[in-house]
Amino acid sequence: MTSTSFNPVAQQTQVAMTNQPLTLKQGQIFHGTIKQLYPDQMAEIQVGNNKLVAKLEVPLKVGDAHFFQVTNTAGVQTELKVVSNPMSPTLTPAQQMTQLLETMNLPKTADMQQVLGHFMKQQMPISREQLIQAEQWMKNLPEGVSKQDALLAIQRMVEYKMPFTNQVFQALVQGAKTDGMSTALQNLLQQLAGATGGNEQLKASVLGQLQTIAKPFDAELGGTMLARAVQLLSDQTSNISERLQSLQLLKQAGVVPQNATLSNWQAQQAQQAQAPSNSAGQLIMQMLQAKPEQSSAIVEQARAFITNDNLLTTAQKEQLQQLVTRFSQLPQSKQALTTFAQQLQTELVKAYANNTASQLFTKNEQGLSTKEQILSMLKPELTVNNQETLLRNLVQEAKNMQQPAIQSQLTQADAQLQSAVDSKAMEQAMKTVLKGLGISYEATLQNKATDMQAVAQQLKPQLLALIQDTTTPPALRDAAEMVMARMNGMQLLSGENGHQHQLVMQVPLEFFGKKMDATLQWNGRMKEDGKIDANYARVLFYLHMESLQETVIDMQVQNRIVTVTLFNDHLGLAPLAEPLKKSLKEGLASKDYQLSAVFIKQFESVAQEQTERSTKEQIEEHSGVDIRV
Repeated sequence: MTSTSFNPVAQQTQVAMTNQPLTLKQGQIFHGTIKQLYPDQMAEIQVGNNKLVAKLEVPLKVGDAHFFQVTNTAGVQTELKVVSNPMSPTLTPAQQMTQLLETMNLPKTADMQQVLGHFMKQQMPISREQLIQAEQWMKNLPEGVSKQDALLAIQRMVEYKMPFTNQVFQALVQGAKTDGMSTALQNLLQQLAGATGGNEQLKASVLGQLQTIAKPFDAELGGTMLARAVQLLSDQTSNISERLQSLQLLKQAGVVPQNATLSNWQAQQAQQAQAPSNSAGQLIMQMLQAKPEQSSAIVEQARAFITNDNLLTTAQKEQLQQLVTRFSQLPQSKQALTTFAQQLQTELVKAYANNTASQLFTKNEQGLSTKEQILSMLKPELTVNNQETLLRNLVQEAKNMQQPAIQSQLTQADAQLQSAVDSKAMEQAMKTVLKGLGISYEATLQNKATDMQAVAQQLKPQLLALIQDTTTPPALRDAAEMVMARMNGMQLLSGENGHQHQLVMQVPLEFFGKKMDATLQWNGRMKEDGKIDANYARVLFYLHMESLQETVIDMQVQNRIVTVTLFNDHLGLAPLAEPLKKSLKEGLASKDYQLSAVFIKQFESVAQEQTERSTKEQIEEHSGVDIRV
């Protein structure tokens, strides 16, 4: 079974839509039954599960079923006209549809009948113009989009009163897919590499961002290389050739100045720069800028910093506190402050470098990692975003260097990174990719504290500029529009429906040469205070992996009791999953959730259940005497 869109989501959405209050717009057509007549040609009409009171153009009989068209909604009452004769109970749905098509002068094509039949069954009003537009979309569906997916997208557009444009339609059908995001990005990458013409600077910027998204762990790999280089440079007994190669790597990456030597590579070069807040670099700079009479305050500040930074081990904290104590006993002078700052920086750089291997994905309470702490002291003028860029550049420079020592360090760093990947790493990778894509670009713009320069580097605003640029080659614009549609679709499929809330995220991931499309769909409810109710939720993960191929994980949470069902066509997964249940149970328990059960099923069983359910629905539909619109 191949599942390319949110089938469970679609079913839930249809139920939610059916239960919503009926809202009519001028020109819409719907099927209804006269339930009661009132004076002045007013009538109560049953439309699905809803009732409305409207004014009719001509008198009708109670019990008759008609197709109506909305002629006026501007006044205090809705006005309707009849567009079909009374529907006889003996007419089949196909005959009723034929009568409506003839009355409204609509083409009797298969696509038009499929669209109209869908809206009749879903009991939803739709206008003649929307039917004609929907038929055109059905005739020219993009590759990989099924007619059912297209119908659900059109239904959502009508129900949520979205603009009935091709851009919105494409966003919904593309955003509902659970695979293909990586393929769309790869196609864009190829078009950028091969296309001639257009804004070359913009193309290069988009290309660079795509390469960043494809390597979510490069900053951590760069941090590992930085730590190894610092360890070598700090060790006077290390091989002089390897130390010089490491120094050259840091120079080429821009971590240290070009005139740096083995003896002064840690020297502050930008003492007036603003290091990241609450960082080690900020502490050192404050020491260098302090006056002698501020020594006591500096001592207390240093003690507090060392005590509170969980990136330092207990032994390292004790050693650093001893250094602070020795300084506090010295006569207060500018020279003493400078010497103390330099010694503390040397020890902190060394400590963070030694801890990087075991804390690759760990951050302290201020949200800083060991690699960021090191850079805050070596390059205090860098923001956190620029630090990441520099670390990625460090990896690229290391790959370009041919020295055996550097290549060996790179290989060891990569192996170290792979062994350190855990749940925290996966979470960070997903955040890195989503941030790089710019999924929340519009929402970010509303935050006044946003770093606009960093936001401008995200993929979405750059794609928007690429699409709007009249010099962009057509094939490249098409590839960019496809990726943009996928990202817009996530936003359109996410949102609130009363107390219910839905969130959709598609994340193209690439780890150590392996690619994976991961789609997360969360459905839950909101509490009275507007916050998410963590006690009840349903989370679906759609994964497309190189080895396991298509995998769907359905996690249902009821009163903090969790049931997990894994769908995959590979045999023999149950024994492999058994040892992992304990860690899953413990992980959920740490968040105050209780694991009830883990089920592993094949997609074939799901397909069979859906077929049986569909057959039952068809039998029930044909045995009825009234049409369900």
